[in-house]
Amino acid sequence: MTEQGAQWLYCYRTMNRPFAHDLAAEITDRSARGIAAAVGRMITAGTLPVGQRLPTVRDLAGQLGVSPTTVSEAWQSLAAVGAIDARGRQGTFVRQPTGPASPRRYRRVTEGPGHFALDLSTGTPDPALLPDLGPVIARVSRQSLTSSYLDHPVLPDLEAHLRADWPFTPDDLTVVDGAMDALDRVASVIVRLGDRVVVEQPAFPPLLDLLDQLGADVIGVPLDREGMRVDLLTTALQHDVRAVFLQPRAHNPTGVTYTARRAKQLAAVLAPTDTIVVEDDHSGDIASGSLVSLGTHLPHRTVHIRSYSKSHGPDLRLAAVGGAGEVVSAAINRRLLGPGWSSRILQAVLLEMLDHTPTIEAVTRARHEYARRRAAVTEVLAAEGVSFTGTDGINLWMQVADERSALLTLAAQGIGAAPGEPFMVQPDVPSLRVTVGLVDHDPAGLARRLADAAGTVPARAGQR
Repeated sequence: MTEQGAQWLYCYRTMNRPFAHDLAAEITDRSARGIAAAVGRMITAGTLPVGQRLPTVRDLAGQLGVSPTTVSEAWQSLAAVGAIDARGRQGTFVRQPTGPASPRRYRRVTEGPGHFALDLSTGTPDPALLPDLGPVIARVSRQSLTSSYLDHPVLPDLEAHLRADWPFTPDDLTVVDGAMDALDRVASVIVRLGDRVVVEQPAFPPLLDLLDQLGADVIGVPLDREGMRVDLLTTALQHDVRAVFLQPRAHNPTGVTYTARRAKQLAAVLAPTDTIVVEDDHSGDIASGSLVSLGTHLPHRTVHIRSYSKSHGPDLRLAAVGGAGEVVSAAINRRLLGPGWSSRILQAVLLEMLDHTPTIEAVTRARHEYARRRAAVTEVLAAEGVSFTGTDGINLWMQVADERSALLTLAAQGIGAAPGEPFMVQPDVPSLRVTVGLVDHDPAGLARRLADAAGTVPARAGQR
């Protein structure tokens, strides 16, 4: 190296170290995940503005007392969401986050090894138990529904019906294109790069992918029989948590339904904070359990999502979003710059179905049939000593001795199941999600195959 080059390097390192020291002082969690989250929060807050040159991996590692590999992993996480830009010898710079391209968890669940004679990996309802849309569509086709692009996004009669059936009085309410569309729009309003958010452990993989794309610092809080554990949520809230995402009934994948007591306990813990609660009631009327909502206690800080895909038809692509006015109104206003509204024809179909006696009866039959199928499978699993969770919904979460081995054992018999790993925020007991709502014949025989695939797993307290 020339003398001039050595002088330049000395000056660069001398100037860079104080910045590395200041940056290190803001980082309390010195794991790769903690470093990425802390730097992400500083980018979001503007403390690290777009264009800011970051310390070298070696300098920051030295200030933090960690290995350069740890900082390098943090930088890779930030680069994956487009928050930083490595330019070789020029250095690494803060940029406007863009988000990664691949929903890796979702793909892990949906991209199985091939076609199965009985695919129980999907998490979808049984088409044979869905209401008949034919008569309803025929009646709706004679209606005139849209006169202007400036019409209200929600049909007035549908909005009135939804408000009357909402678990609490919403500040604002709208209709979007399904539960994931709702989660996407709500999360995009409230979550910024580096924000801490709490989800249930295990959680719905597409939600975890979405939060990853937003650059959130995700904290998983386990469930017990009544819902999210209060003690562990209390611990998580010792940090600044922006939002809590939960499923109040027929939790996917565990089948847990929240009790009124647990909702009240969680609301009491959340009350002193500014944390937003986002509830995804994805199963709707096919869930056997009663709906409880934290919105009855925290109405101005709760956003409730009600999906009609599993109960009335996936192709309706409709979900209602209501609750905290600041959040819902922001989502509505942002949507005006995109699709504007969900099809009023589909809204009219849904409205007709909600008041249509044959449809109501069909949904009731489906709810009872799903409960019967689940009970028939779990009765055998319990007798075989297989640990599982929950009592509600179309999905079953069962523990296995080895996840890969269990999947291969089932696949060899033409049975598909979803691997448990994509549902996990942090590693946990090996498990599978099985959509038992699709088991329309010989549930006992299927349960024995599941038990065989599970292997020998000691039951844990509170799992059944």
